[in-house]
Amino acid sequence: MKTFNLPDLGEGLQEAEIVSWHVKEGDVVKVDQPLLSVETAKAVVDVPSPYAGRIAKLHWKDGDIVPTHSALVDFDVGDGSAAAPAKKAEAPKPAAPAPKMEPISEDSGTVVGKMATSSALVEETAIIRKRVVKGTGKPKAAPAVRAYAKGIGVDLTRLSGTGKNDLITRADVDKAASSPGAIAGSKDRRGEARPATAKPSAPIAPIAFGEMVPMKGPRRAMHASMTRARSEVMECTIFDDADIHYWAPGNDITGRIVRSIVAGVKAEPGFNAWYDGEKLARQIHERIDLAMAVDTPDGLIVPVLRDVGRKDGAQLRADLNVIKEKTHSRSVSPDDMRNPTITLSNFGMMAGRYATPVVVPPTVAIIGTGGIRHDVVPVLGGVEVHKRIPLSLTFDHRCLTGGEACRFLAAMIKDLQKAT
Repeated sequence: MKTFNLPDLGEGLQEAEIVSWHVKEGDVVKVDQPLLSVETAKAVVDVPSPYAGRIAKLHWKDGDIVPTHSALVDFDVGDGSAAAPAKKAEAPKPAAPAPKMEPISEDSGTVVGKMATSSALVEETAIIRKRVVKGTGKPKAAPAVRAYAKGIGVDLTRLSGTGKNDLITRADVDKAASSPGAIAGSKDRRGEARPATAKPSAPIAPIAFGEMVPMKGPRRAMHASMTRARSEVMECTIFDDADIHYWAPGNDITGRIVRSIVAGVKAEPGFNAWYDGEKLARQIHERIDLAMAVDTPDGLIVPVLRDVGRKDGAQLRADLNVIKEKTHSRSVSPDDMRNPTITLSNFGMMAGRYATPVVVPPTVAIIGTGGIRHDVVPVLGGVEVHKRIPLSLTFDHRCLTGGEACRFLAAMIKDLQKAT
């Protein structure tokens, strides 16, 4: 008898939620056969079998939150000849060199279950290994996209994916919702599917009014990071507006905001840094890896744009489009979530003018951009109505001064107020 414990997923997390079991007690499995899907802080991964044999006992059920290293599955491997010991968990290696700081060992990266490559799927398993899964005839889609499609009645087997290597995205599901042929309906007398009326988009999980429901996935991760921020960071926020009245046509708003952050870092490099409050140590980074807070139905997810200081507007826009799509389809890779050096929260795309966004250690600054406003501004001899971008800069006052914050924000405003 062999007992398999929930492995360390390489994220520094203490638990994971079981999304669904792929096997049941009594099933005979092979080495590397997927046993179950689990959701960590912000991603869903498949856990493969480390042994060949019969499933003797499942210690947990769907929806349970399992502590790392707890007993997960008991295997009956007979005389042991079919057993293959599990490989030691290894953290996924970053695709590009990331800044390192000796006093800080915590990693905020996440692991994503499946990403498309060529005509097969590369699956990053929970004991962290990569393997190629041959085509199974199932539609290619991230687990969150599958759950979303199921919730609104869209049949994924009838869809063609527009993502990389034909991956079905959430946008594909939304588009299909208006097409009766893609909706799972009842069957006629011949047993064939009868088209049903498309249902409006709905949340992945219904809201349970009046019930105490445990926080899961990204929301549990948000709780942990916000609790840490509250206990470790001395936050201070300053506000101002950038007048973009004289912008030439065709400016990319988000691209310009990113460029202005680069200008701010050049004026005050200390904002592109990590800080260890226990050791009173600061590491200032040359490369700017900008975290972008993205709102999703599952909670806040924060992918990272790499080396933004060395990219032009077209490159930034291409990267932004990729990150946005991968975030909403829940196909963000582990490397997309690691080691940001500064953060942007573009909350104004939804609502709000100013905010006090929260700095998550070890970073020391976060910029918030509110919705563009038409403001009455004084000019020589009268007043005019100008477009302005509200800006909020929160910084860790333990390692940055108010004067440095003012100079950083002033550099941002100066860059934003250029015509091009």
